[in-house]
Amino acid sequence: MAYTFSFEKLNVWIDSKELVKSIYLITKEFPSEEKFGLTNQLRRASISISSNLAEGTSRISNKDQAHFSTMAFSSLMEVLNQIIISYELKLIDETNYKNIRTEIEKIANKLNALRKAQLNS
Repeated sequence: MAYTFSFEKLNVWIDSKELVKSIYLITKEFPSEEKFGLTNQLRRASISISSNLAEGTSRISNKDQAHFSTMAFSSLMEVLNQIIISYELKLIDETNYKNIRTEIEKIANKLNALRKAQLNS
């Protein structure tokens, strides 16, 4: 069996990876003219969340780790902003909008708890 790195054990990383999959499935249905617009932006921002969490676990100091958790949170807010815009442009329906928002809120709460724990250690 392959070695499991510490970030792979984080529930928030697992949730953020699932968010990436949701974003990819939703943006697959976006019009082709959005390929270099919202599709690209949403995909890059969503991947950035889990990537920052993974990178942060490689840092030694709690302050550095918290910095990457903050970066992950910033990317999460970027995804939320773009999802709101996508919904208002009718690129996604209300069901997908609500489901993604629920995922984002769950990840936001976990990121805040992780960052707080890193800063208080």
